[in-house]
Amino acid sequence: MKNIIYLLSILLLISSCSDDEDDAPDYGDLDFKQEMRDFVISISQYAKAENSGFVIIPQNGHELVSSNGDTDGTADISYNIAIDACGQEDLFYGYDDDDVITGIEDNEYLTALLDIAKSAGNVILITDYCFIYSKMDDSYSKNNAKSYISFAADDRELSQIPDYPLAIFNENNDSIESISEVKNFLYLINPENYATKFDFISDVIATNYDLLIMDYFFGDDNLEFTGQEVQELKQKANGGNRLVVIYMSIGEAEDYRYYWDDSWTVGSPEWVEAENPEWEGNYKVQYWNSEWQSIIFGDDNAYLDKIINAGFDGVYLDIIEGFEYFE
Repeated sequence: MKNIIYLLSILLLISSCSDDEDDAPDYGDLDFKQEMRDFVISISQYAKAENSGFVIIPQNGHELVSSNGDTDGTADISYNIAIDACGQEDLFYGYDDDDVITGIEDNEYLTALLDIAKSAGNVILITDYCFIYSKMDDSYSKNNAKSYISFAADDRELSQIPDYPLAIFNENNDSIESISEVKNFLYLINPENYATKFDFISDVIATNYDLLIMDYFFGDDNLEFTGQEVQELKQKANGGNRLVVIYMSIGEAEDYRYYWDDSWTVGSPEWVEAENPEWEGNYKVQYWNSEWQSIIFGDDNAYLDKIINAGFDGVYLDIIEGFEYFE
């Protein structure tokens, strides 16, 4: 009886998979990795035409740095020229769970891709998720040995400034003018612990991080930071200057952003795909679609244009690995 039930369940699963395949959209012969490369390159060219020093940092999805999308490929020249750094999560801690060391196989795979980008002249920024002090120390030590710049995040939500180590790793009083001068960074994109922008700014300018990665908006009201506030955020406590870069998702649409239309739903407009089951309100998008790309850059109301006009130093592009969903 159990064997019969098992066979019936297999047949139902096969039937379900066949139905899913029949319903799957037809994307033609699109090269999804190349479409994302082209998108990032277009963002870079547009931003650098406005400000030649504007920093472009893709997070994750670093198969794109390789010409064949794998660790045995050569550097994709156009893509590596377009970007200034690579942001990678979970290289040594957090890949499987927070405070858990990343497996050797996954670490070696990611490292091989990052080293392609590094050899092409790009800075490597690593965010490890760990909160036990000895593991945070280990993260900084291992990344430093690879000449990677790292941040040991003790909170996956990236909503707080770590109170350890007491002195920032590789702390300095330099005035940072380019990404190549950065020796440490703070990843603080979720301001939920701050009642006001003033509180957020005060906490940041009391630190000596060389680079701040933050969100363009503050709070549920989506308050934008003024030019004056941006200049304040660029000041380190010791008198030096820091770079301030804005997190921006380009592989998913977020229904809490200013551009979202409440009438939108999956399939309407056609480029809005499935909701991310791990992040409510985030929707996969056909990132090659011209309508989506026009939301990201191209006029004063576009996301990137707002960031440039406010005086920020660059963008930290997320969901680069969006090509995996379509592949």
